[in-house]
Amino acid sequence: MPCPGAPLRYLACHVFLLVGAGMRQGRQGVLFVAIGADYLDLARDAAASVRASNPALPIDLFTDQPHAPGDPFDRVRPAAGDPKAAKIASLAASRFERTLFLDCDTRVVRAVDEVFRILDRFDLALAHDVRRASGLIRSGWRVETPYAFPQHNSGVLLYRRSPAMSAFLKAWLAAFREAGADRDQVTLRDLLWSSDLRYYVLPPEFNLRRMTMLDAWEPLDAIPTIFHSHIFLQHLRRPGAPRIRDIEEVIEIERENHRQEWLAAAISGPRTEAWPLPPTRPSDGRITASRIAAEPEPQDLRRARIDAAGALRERPDDA
Repeated sequence: MPCPGAPLRYLACHVFLLVGAGMRQGRQGVLFVAIGADYLDLARDAAASVRASNPALPIDLFTDQPHAPGDPFDRVRPAAGDPKAAKIASLAASRFERTLFLDCDTRVVRAVDEVFRILDRFDLALAHDVRRASGLIRSGWRVETPYAFPQHNSGVLLYRRSPAMSAFLKAWLAAFREAGADRDQVTLRDLLWSSDLRYYVLPPEFNLRRMTMLDAWEPLDAIPTIFHSHIFLQHLRRPGAPRIRDIEEVIEIERENHRQEWLAAAISGPRTEAWPLPPTRPSDGRITASRIAAEPEPQDLRRARIDAAGALRERPDDA
């Protein structure tokens, strides 16, 4: 806005505007929590993606590890204990008025300034989880909810500092500790169902857990912004698995996982409850369960399907 008056008043006014802009920038930022050296290493990669796509956005880290010079974090604060409990406690301790919490297995590829505007209206924003037909993601702690109210994914959380949000985080931490569950989303689901907290469900492009959605989307369907994949940490879960850092490589791996899962699903036939209709054949001619059912099956393909089924039985439900 213009500053009227004499040159000195003009100078003072612009200094005020610059300071005000800095204060507004400091009101919002990104938060990571990394317990253990391996997760700190992951957090560095994730934070580097934030820095590349949002160079002016502050990035904070809570960790039990020493802070190395050159890390892409503006402030580092201590955290310890159970990783999930440390995460929830750190959310409450954020210095920002508006915080975007990200898991360490994420990549931010576009500016996120606009998404913070959601917090003009809501205390919290987060996305639904994937594998919503699985018992793992449908489970709760003390509350039974309909299928249409599944667990929400806690790996991308956008929230503002408010009395309601502070009380919610306090209740979440207490419930998580009391429940003794391995996954914080179980108690999160119960609390969201029971709470009067104003929260918004983000569209999947702000927490893209299934990269194969990119193959289904048309050009104007969405603007992918935050990628979130456990493949970034597969080297920590499976001995001998390679370290994956590149999004393009994650996309190709997930495409193959998607193909293998439908191959395995064809062995047991249609899933009458979770998936009553067979998938359609993609335009690129990839093999699907419906195509297998309609065409003669060579022996080598049958062997591949059986092998795929065995591998998928070992795959975590939330992978």
